[in-house]
Amino acid sequence: MTQNTPLSARLPRLPLHPDDVTQRVLSAAQLRARGVSAAQTSAQCLPGGPWQHLLPGVYLLHPGPPTGQERLHGALLYAGRPPVSSRRTVTGAPDAGYGEAMVTGVAALALHGFASVAELGALHRIDVLVPRTRRLRSTRFVEVLRTASMPGPVRVGEVPVAPVERALADTVAATADAADVRRLLTEAVRDGHCEPAALVRELSEAKLLGRPAVVDAVDALLAEGRVVAESRLYAMVREHGLPEPVWNVELRLPGGPDLGGVDAYWPDHAVAVELDSRAPRHGAPGRRGGRAQEDPQWSAYAAKREHLERLGITVVHLTPRKLREALDQQATVVRTALMAAADREPAAYVMVLPR
Repeated sequence: MTQNTPLSARLPRLPLHPDDVTQRVLSAAQLRARGVSAAQTSAQCLPGGPWQHLLPGVYLLHPGPPTGQERLHGALLYAGRPPVSSRRTVTGAPDAGYGEAMVTGVAALALHGFASVAELGALHRIDVLVPRTRRLRSTRFVEVLRTASMPGPVRVGEVPVAPVERALADTVAATADAADVRRLLTEAVRDGHCEPAALVRELSEAKLLGRPAVVDAVDALLAEGRVVAESRLYAMVREHGLPEPVWNVELRLPGGPDLGGVDAYWPDHAVAVELDSRAPRHGAPGRRGGRAQEDPQWSAYAAKREHLERLGITVVHLTPRKLREALDQQATVVRTALMAAADREPAAYVMVLPR
């Protein structure tokens, strides 16, 4: 070859694999690591050329329109590139590419499998979460969200994605339509993507609970979460052959005060199950906004449990998350409590009333 040979003809052979998006979209740093100079890259991206300039410093190595996965990978490469001040000193593997960046918002919900959002290829925007110290601008189809509180990413395939609760909060922050907000939050709980209390906590930390579009949706969300958790509790008793309890009852001392309600009670064993479906108070500070405060609702739970146990009633405390993730284990906990009843002192007599 001579100096007059076109730049495109002098390109090193790149390992382009049609099924590997990380080989079809590369950053300028990755191209340099493969022996492709800036001049060669520019020549490939001329009008009618085989490559395209997808985003600042990110290139699509074929002439057709980018797929949803290619846009996603490109967005992470753009947001994850090291700061200018450190690019000359970066010695790590050039294929890492994403840094601390992760997908959030609607694109993250699509990756988490939400049915109520558009498929990845149909999205006009991809939200990417980066640390607040990064000085990146949103560009083209990439919306950069800077935050002082980066969550730990969830891996969907090889893609770093914000946890469902955070992705929902970031989506809700950009959604004004109350029906859309309610649909997303309901699907999150009904389809088991996350627990209501964790989601409401994230919305509280993002200071979104006061928004009109969110207020009614949260009430529906908590009701939905309660129904789902109760259904799992019924299934646990039925599928694991536990004795049938009385459901959703109030306990009261004869002629005395109300002891409070429980979700399931075995009178012959003096064992009660209580579901903890608490959610943070509106406006309560959290990880993003300040120091957490003691939860008065939890204090009430604890006081009731202590009172019942002084009367000889064993209280098994279950959370919706435990029922979702470890149903067998929770059934064992309840069964153990029922079996231990024979070894305990008889409990005080209590009245059992419908709740």
